[in-house]
Amino acid sequence: MSRSEWRDAGKERLWRRLVRDWERSGLAIRDFCAERGLAEHNFHAWRRTLVARDKEKALPPFVPVQVVNAIASAQATEIEIIFPDGVVVRVRAGVDEATLRLVLALWAKERPC
Repeated sequence: MSRSEWRDAGKERLWRRLVRDWERSGLAIRDFCAERGLAEHNFHAWRRTLVARDKEKALPPFVPVQVVNAIASAQATEIEIIFPDGVVVRVRAGVDEATLRLVLALWAKERPC
């Protein structure tokens, strides 16, 4: 069973609402928790959990890869990545890995859901 299968959606909604209410309140966490009768350590734990879950959701999904017309020689000068939405990325031999990661991350961030 994956984590998302055993998560309590109602509890997550409650804590998202509480964190949102705290953000809007302008109060310190300690004061907000005292006012609402919440354990401060639970508030901090849930806040971290929600941030982690949001980051998890923001990760680009894995997509199937199909190798077409592979050239198995040292003469290959580029690869072509065609994404499901039709975006094509051509990568020349010797491209800087950090630059390629940045391009792919920007595509993942901007793609329509």
